[in-house]
Formats: sequence, C-alpha cells, structure tokens
Amino acid sequence: MNQEVDPVHRAFLGVEQSATGQRWVARLDQAGENRALAMSQTHGIADLIARVLAGRGVGFDEALEFLDPTLRRLMPDPYTLTDCEVAAERIAAAIARRERVAIFGDYDVDGACASAILYRFLSHFGVEAEIYIPDRIFEGYGPNPQAINTLIERGARLIVTVDCGSTSFDSLAHARERGIDVVVIDHHQVGEELPPCAALVNPNRDDDLSGQGHLCAAGVVFLVLVALQRLLRGRDPRAGSLDLLAMLDLVALATVCDVVPLKGLNRAYVVKGLVAARHLANPGLAALLKHAGIGGPVTPYHLGFMVGPRINAGGRIGDAALGSRLLTLQDGTQAEAIATQLDGLNRERQAIEVAMLAEAEAEAIAEYGTGENASVIVTAREGWHPGVVGLLASRLKDRFHRPAFAIAFDPSGKGTGSGRSINGFDLGRMVRAAVDEGILVKGGGHAMAAGLTVERANLGRLRSFFEERAARVVKELTAVRTLKIDGALSATGATLALADRLEQAGPYGSGHPQPVFALAAHRLVDVRHVGVNHLKLTLEGPDRGRIEAMAFRAADAPLGAFCLQRRGQVLHVAGSVSADHWQGSRRVQFRVSDAAEAF
Repeated sequence: MNQEVDPVHRAFLGVEQSATGQRWVARLDQAGENRALAMSQTHGIADLIARVLAGRGVGFDEALEFLDPTLRRLMPDPYTLTDCEVAAERIAAAIARRERVAIFGDYDVDGACASAILYRFLSHFGVEAEIYIPDRIFEGYGPNPQAINTLIERGARLIVTVDCGSTSFDSLAHARERGIDVVVIDHHQVGEELPPCAALVNPNRDDDLSGQGHLCAAGVVFLVLVALQRLLRGRDPRAGSLDLLAMLDLVALATVCDVVPLKGLNRAYVVKGLVAARHLANPGLAALLKHAGIGGPVTPYHLGFMVGPRINAGGRIGDAALGSRLLTLQDGTQAEAIATQLDGLNRERQAIEVAMLAEAEAEAIAEYGTGENASVIVTAREGWHPGVVGLLASRLKDRFHRPAFAIAFDPSGKGTGSGRSINGFDLGRMVRAAVDEGILVKGGGHAMAAGLTVERANLGRLRSFFEERAARVVKELTAVRTLKIDGALSATGATLALADRLEQAGPYGSGHPQPVFALAAHRLVDVRHVGVNHLKLTLEGPDRGRIEAMAFRAADAPLGAFCLQRRGQVLHVAGSVSADHWQGSRRVQFRVSDAAEAF
C-alpha cells in the first residue's frame, strides 16, 4: 500500500514545474496552519491575513501589535547602541561651539538620505555644514586622505561619516593626526579591529548589543539624532521646535532602497515614513515623485523602483552629490531643477545598462552555460561603466538564481565590482574573506550586497575562491527552485478591501516577502503587450468573475512566452494583489509572477 504524501510536501495545485521553472509549495506547514487558524479565531484577523502573518514568522501573541507598528513600542533607547552617547555629546558640542561640520556620505540612496537627514538637523540649529559625497570612479567608497584634507581646508572642525567609515583606518588616522575628530555612523559589517575615531556608532560592531544590526545607515543616523535631540532639550531652546518625525520620509526611502530586512524598527520606519512622504513636505522628494509620474499614495514599490533609481543615477553616472543635495533643499524651484537633471541621468543610465547587460549575459552564458553547475556568477570587462555594475549584478542574480558579480576594469587593470546575493548566502562575509586572503585590494558590504576592488591578475584566483567558498551553501539553497504560495484566491475574492488589509500587514520587502496567491483554474481570456516589455492579462474564474492582471517585464521572458501561447486556456496563475491608482480612481490589480498548466 502506497503511503500518502504529506500535504506539506505536495506541490501546491500540483504544480511541479511552472512557466518560470519553479515548483509551487505552500508557505505554511501544519504548525503554521494551526497558528494562522488560532490568530483568525481568537484575534478576529481575516483568514488570508492570518496566513500571511503566520507565513512570515509572526507569533500568535504579537499578531495584533504587528498590524500596528509604532515607533514608541519598537524604538530602543538610542544609548543601547555602543558609542551613541559619545557621538551625541560630540555633535552637541559642535552645535554649542558653532563648529563647521562636514558630513561625508556614500553615493547610494542610503548615503544620500543619511547625509540629508543629518544636514537638515544641523541646519535647524544654525550649524554651518556641508555634505561631501566622493566620486565613485575617481575616489571610490568611503573617506580618503585627500578628501579629508579638502574638508579641513574648508574649515571643518568635525567630520561625521554616514554609511561609510567603519573600515577607513588610514583616512581616519590621517584626520586624527590633523587634530580633527571623526564620528562614524554606519551599518556595514566590521571586524574586531576598529578605526581610530571619536565614536563609532554601528550596530554591527562586535561589542554592540542593541540588536539593531538590521538597520540601514539612515536608520542608525535617526537613532543618533533622537539621542541628540533629547540631549539638547535641556541645553538649546531650538530643540523643542524640531519635528524629527517629519524626516522619516527619508529614513523610509533609505530603508526600502538599501534592501535591509523589514522587521522590528524598520517596519515602523517605513510605515510611519510613508505617512510623512505622502504629505510631500520634502520638496526634493516631492519633485522626484512628480517626475516618476506617481499618481496615488506613495508605496514601498514607488520608493524602491521609481524614486531610488533616480537618486542613484547621480552617483552612478553623474554628480554623486546631486541626490543628497536635492533632499536637503527647501526651495521647490531648485528642487525641480535637480530632479529634472536626475531624471535625465536615469534615462541615460537605463540606456547604458541595456547595452552592458547584453554583454554581461553573453559572457555569463559563455562562461557558465545555464549556471546550474556554478555557485557564483562573476562577469568582468574593460570599458564597462563602474557606476552600473551593481545593477548588472542584480540582473545576473535574477537570471541565474546565483550570487553574482559584475566587475568593470579600467585600462590599468584595476577592477571595480559589485555583487548581489540570494537569500540565505552572506555575500559580505565572503568578500571580506577574499580581502583577508589577499585576493582583493579591498572589499566589504553586507549579506545581500557587496563591493570590491581587484587587480586583473587576480580575477581567475577570485573566481576560484568564490566558487569554492560558496559551493556547498549555494548548492543547498538552489537545489530545487520553489515559489511559496500563501493561499488560493479567486478573481472575485481579489478585492480592494483585501488589498487594503494586505497593506496593513506590510510593508513588504527583504525579510518580509510580498504575499503570493494562486488564482486556481482561471481562463486566460486575453493577453496583450503594453508599454515596454509588459503584458496585460484578463483572467476569468470558474464563477465567471474577472480580473485584470499585469506581468511586468515579462514579454520577452519565459513567463511571457508561456502566456502568449495559451490565450483562451485554463491556467493556474500566481501573483500578488495590490491597489492600482489611475487618474484619481482605485481598482484592484493582480501582479503576475508565475503561471502553470491547470490539468
């Protein structure tokens, strides 16, 4: 007698291999099913929402509080961060002594936001401050002695590095030799040895017990400023009139764009930051939202995929300081001018990316074939724009489902590279190990993203080191590609009310994935091309209910080919439910991520 297959291990709706080559599985095991049922029955949470919470590790006792993340409940005492009190006291002294402060930031969205938040805070107290963002190509990541000299010559008496500095030993030693204090506020992983500075606030340093290592740099800066405002309340009357919560729009933007886990304090940052963003109080952010053509309320998707790339465009192929400068402005006219410039740079970046991606994919296929036998994809070429390699790495990671690097070599043989990882594999740790082995000139990052500098002569050695280091873990992570399904749904059940309840259980992103539902046995009434590389589908359920669906960037992908060949057929379709805002109206939309035959 054949033993019955455990329901947990069955393929969801019997889908063993979908259009994108994935096996569909239920997200919840039996314990999760029981927890979801208990949440629904005891707390009165809608069944699908309870399933979403249970599938993301939310416990029975915390479910109601999870749906209402508050800063009051989730924010720790800032002084639990090692050196936070020291940093706050040093910056408070600079305010009291009216010292000129230089803010040294990174050239990505997190660095721009962190720099702008600190600048706006200091400006409120009349501090003369300047933001310095290094040129990605000519200066690289983090402080350098030449920039330190420049800032000192301009009158800086205190330098605060944000989103960088934790491993800048030589540059910070140089500043100390010149008699200048440096406060480092960062979140990147750091070893046992710490740089010489007045204070290093980094929840990822070994002796930090705050438990806030998931924060991005802007999130750490905000905690330091909470401590600083508290310190100044008894010393400076201007402290009482500062609305620090209004700056959460930039904290939310950085948190989403830096792809840090959306758990704990990060959830509150994003939820409350979205409220602030929707007030359009920051002229720079408002101008970017306008150029992005966002008609409805600001969502994490808008921040991550429409606003973030425009800010990043300055650091990638233009003036690296444009983004941070834009976010500090109070004048709408000036903000519109810079936003227009960034929008143009973003279009230029997109064109460069298309050409480079074609070359990178061709090289990856020639080197690794389908990638099934590779652990890490490493592509490299002379002439690539160093500012776009991170985007290439992300696309290659998505294409091959492996950690991926793209490296741009200059004529001298120096390579600047960026990597992106898959869930479960710590890329930053592997890169730091390569530095320790002497393979890389420098490198670092965090679990999901890393940067490196390598000499061309060491490229083969680097590939071998990465392959050997990642082989076992990546093989386990990619043995069977699965799509986790939160539950089944019908076109009739996909309502605006459901979309609103799902939004309350968000925000979704790293560590808190977007819920995926399956429309079971729905007929593909129509499918057609819209926009650039998108498909619009009309799906009809067994009860004759219909829903409009979008498969973004799918027209030339396996998912698109699958759908275009099956007009009129009955399919299982997986995707997410959201509210679509168009010309002042709201309607439900289903974003298609996968499809399969319905036998």
